[in-house]
Amino acid sequence: MTRFNSLAEFYPYYLGEHQNLTCRRLHFIGSSLVLGCLAALIVTGKWFWLPTAFLCGYGFAWVGHFAFEKNKPATFRHPFYSFVSDWLMYRDILTGKIPF
Repeated sequence: MTRFNSLAEFYPYYLGEHQNLTCRRLHFIGSSLVLGCLAALIVTGKWFWLPTAFLCGYGFAWVGHFAFEKNKPATFRHPFYSFVSDWLMYRDILTGKIPF
């Protein structure tokens, strides 16, 4: 397992694990659904939306990795850096820095 000393070191590795366009799109869709689920939780107060958010976020991402990227998600080896990097990638897709 590769060791990273900072998020700045990890993020380029993370992007290298997300070169497949369909995988990145599935990540983006899953992250968008997470935001929707969290909004639904806040609006309705129904805690059902919290596990649904996890299922959407990780479900879409893992399908992208196993079916399209053909690699294991970085979450398994680097959970914290991976979680933060997913939101950095989401931002970079929104701003056009990474192709969607």
